[in-house]
Amino acid sequence: MTATASGHIRRTILEWLKDPAVHFPAAYHRDPARIGVTARAVAAKLGVPRRTAAAHLDLLTRLGLLRTRRSRCRTYYRRDEIRIAEVTRMFEKGW
Repeated sequence: MTATASGHIRRTILEWLKDPAVHFPAAYHRDPARIGVTARAVAAKLGVPRRTAAAHLDLLTRLGLLRTRRSRCRTYYRRDEIRIAEVTRMFEKGW
């Protein structure tokens, strides 16, 4: 997988997580916008192994673009809108 393809996948994940109820409706009985989505749900939507999706989600988390929440044996991911806005402003100003 090239860097461009990986970047596209991560941008796609961030887009999906803007409105997780629309993109992951069948995966949850709870509110995915509040709780987040699992790596398994992202992997299923991407059509890749869970470990591949988890690697992308972990990178986005380390960059501060996603927040995580553990519940039992699962990790739920959701966007950190404040951090995403900060990064967007940095790039708009020319870094």
